[in-house]
Amino acid sequence: MEVICLEEAAFYALIEKVVARLQPTPTSKEDKWISGIEAMQLLRIKSKTTLQKLRDEGQIRYTQPEKKIILYDRDSINDFLDDFVQEPFEQWKKK
Repeated sequence: MEVICLEEAAFYALIEKVVARLQPTPTSKEDKWISGIEAMQLLRIKSKTTLQKLRDEGQIRYTQPEKKIILYDRDSINDFLDDFVQEPFEQWKKK
């Protein structure tokens, strides 16, 4: 067994590098196309039938690169959810 000794400053510098490496990079971009399971999680629904209904009614965009693979557009799901945003105290803003 080999023992490695480090000075305190070197040890903390090493720890900082490891932590920096483990943190997600801010430039990492989310996938534009997501699976049905991920789409259902974003929409907070549990039914595949509801997801299919949204797809069939054209309320969310999708692509079907193969017969059994359907991917959903993350941006269109977020836009769909934004359509139902309720602004607080909206009735008082109009006066």
